[in-house]
Amino acid sequence: MDYETLQDCFLGVFEHYKTEERRTFVMGKLRNDFKSFISFLYENSRNAEWHISYNGLGFDSQVTQYCLDKALTLAHMSGEEIAGEIYAFAQSVIDRASVGAPSHYMPWKLSIKQLDVFKLNHWDNPAKSSSLKWIQYSMDWQNVMEMPIHHTESIDTQDKLDTVITYCINDVISTKRIMQLSKSQINLRSELTKEYNIDLYNASEPRISKELFAQFLSKELGQPVKEIKQGRTRRTVIKVNDIILPYIKFTTPTFQDLLKKFRTVTINPENTKGSFKYSVVFHDVKTDFGLGGVHGANKSGIYQKKDGMIIMSSDVTSFYPNLAIRNKWSPGHIDKDRFCNLYEWFFDERKKIPKSNPLNYVYKIILNSTYGLSNDANSFLYDPEFTMRITINGQLSLMMLYEMICSEIPNCIPVMQNTDGLETMIPEQYAEKYMEICARWEKLTKLELEHEQYQKIVFADVNNYIAIFDYKETDLETWKKIRESSPDYLFKILNGKFLYAPTKCKGRFEYKDLALHKNKSKLVIPKALYQYFVHNKLPEDYLEENKNILDYCAGVKIKGTWQFIQKGLVDGVMTETELQKIVRYYISKSGVKLIKRNTQDGREIQAESGTTLVTLFNVIEEKNWNEYNVDKSYYLRQIEKEIANILKSETQLRLF
Repeated sequence: MDYETLQDCFLGVFEHYKTEERRTFVMGKLRNDFKSFISFLYENSRNAEWHISYNGLGFDSQVTQYCLDKALTLAHMSGEEIAGEIYAFAQSVIDRASVGAPSHYMPWKLSIKQLDVFKLNHWDNPAKSSSLKWIQYSMDWQNVMEMPIHHTESIDTQDKLDTVITYCINDVISTKRIMQLSKSQINLRSELTKEYNIDLYNASEPRISKELFAQFLSKELGQPVKEIKQGRTRRTVIKVNDIILPYIKFTTPTFQDLLKKFRTVTINPENTKGSFKYSVVFHDVKTDFGLGGVHGANKSGIYQKKDGMIIMSSDVTSFYPNLAIRNKWSPGHIDKDRFCNLYEWFFDERKKIPKSNPLNYVYKIILNSTYGLSNDANSFLYDPEFTMRITINGQLSLMMLYEMICSEIPNCIPVMQNTDGLETMIPEQYAEKYMEICARWEKLTKLELEHEQYQKIVFADVNNYIAIFDYKETDLETWKKIRESSPDYLFKILNGKFLYAPTKCKGRFEYKDLALHKNKSKLVIPKALYQYFVHNKLPEDYLEENKNILDYCAGVKIKGTWQFIQKGLVDGVMTETELQKIVRYYISKSGVKLIKRNTQDGREIQAESGTTLVTLFNVIEEKNWNEYNVDKSYYLRQIEKEIANILKSETQLRLF
């Protein structure tokens, strides 16, 4: 369902979640459906029916409850008067939200239950912030349409009303699609709600973690959940020297200096951003440290298993949870033994449960979110010292392993070091030595490592790469199933053995199963790079094959004082047209310039630099491929630029 609240027109559109049955209600100058609308809402309430919406808890449910509460008064008004009353209330809802004030109606006061796909997908989180229009773009929705009529404009003609209805229907059916894509998440929340008698239908993953951990902790400590939720440990200062583990020691001057540097740090928990930055160069690789994690990377290039060298990848199993468990750490206001016993129970239980079981996913959420909640002042797990113990000792303990490998294995080549693991090229003859070093580190830290081998890493930087795992052996039937379900893997038959190699893409190279809040612009580029580096297909050949216009599309969005402007020639005259705040487009041989303009100071930024032209594509049009007039040379240049960045020379492009 969705509402549109204009100054003199109110519109509600509802569509059954299983069928195409649709109800449309209008209150305004041209129609007054208030009696049938309020009867429909009463029916929803009586039948315990739900409203499924995008940001319904924050807006639509508020309007619904207002209409139910004011039904007797509104029933005696004209359609235009009703619209005016609802409009005034809707503006107050928006105003309250803009300053972070509580809603007029909290969830438990609502007569009609809500399923809010915006909330449950955590798109209200600043890091994932996404409007319905952006999710429409991410879903390759047919029509990424913003309201074409301003909310203060009078809806005084049937054409205008039809425009608003069409717009609202588009939002409703796209919300329905999001609901369908979120089905497994909805089912999970339904089961958890029934199991633990907590309303988790609209809960984000961090909130699920918080609520369930509180329940389990309540039983462990014998305290009421309400009492546990009041707990916090607030600190004014954290001296890093006091929290470094006693086994953290180094043998090389480089890392000894790093440890000394950490020991001098004093942290203000209320302002940690940028308070510690430090870098070291070890084995010609620069590694950067902060309070939150470590990142190190060798030069961009292709690192390949050949000439007696192998690529080892080692990650710490559930690194952050196990640092707490093995070292008996807990937030200061929670008993260490009971906290760690419970934390370890989640870890052990998860290992027993198949990944196909939703409970495995729930325990994963709890294990991973608990660390983050310790740095959230609104969480009962809040203790910034607990957070710093994990992140700082995590970096230093991982660097101990890094130092041991590089110091004890001749001719090793570090590739990258990240928050919970590292990748290193070593001579194959030292494979046993590598595992022996890792075993010593595991014994010292009481942590566990998971090992993989790669046959190749196509490496731009620590956040952007393609990794191809070493071949794994399986039986013929499994080999066939994997080949059918994962055609991008590498497959071969060697000496009667059936082998397959999975791949992993990160950052700019990701193109499959992207989360809907992420920007999937110009997917044809990472797809072409994958084909080139994994399957040795030349970019121009791949572009010739790929005729999915949506792979060539980009999405851009603006906020605040910026607006999009389309500049182009019409009958030989340069014209400008203001566009909506989210634009889908592709690069074309002819078209328009897409400009971001600041309405306050007049600054202009081109969406695509230079002479590049674009075709706007907010509404998908089915055409013969050549009619799209795609500028393939633009995409080819971008692909070859990325390849050249990795191979270091344009001349290598044809030689790889």
